[in-house]
Amino acid sequence: MEEYRTAFVYVRNIFAGTLKETDEGYLFEYDEKYIHREDASSVSLTLPIREEPYKSKTLFAFFDGLIPEGWLLDVVTHNWKLNPKDRFGILLVACKDCIGNVTIKEVRE
Repeated sequence: MEEYRTAFVYVRNIFAGTLKETDEGYLFEYDEKYIHREDASSVSLTLPIREEPYKSKTLFAFFDGLIPEGWLLDVVTHNWKLNPKDRFGILLVACKDCIGNVTIKEVRE
């Protein structure tokens, strides 16, 4: 499986796992250290903590739901010159400071 772009997923500013774009779709995997944290919580109810990676042919609904809609989506795609159909690219630039406890970053900190 060839990987393209990677998003680093944080829960309450703690590195929780990676979301990868691949030639087969998408792959979300919790970080091994995060899984064993006493205070670990799942990214969403649809992606409970487990050691096996999650695979999907389309962007997981939870992550797609973080992407802005309407006029804000228009602002994001215009300002960053993104294709509105590039949901993963939009996720990377628009979800660095989301409402809620999940943050998406392009670089692991």
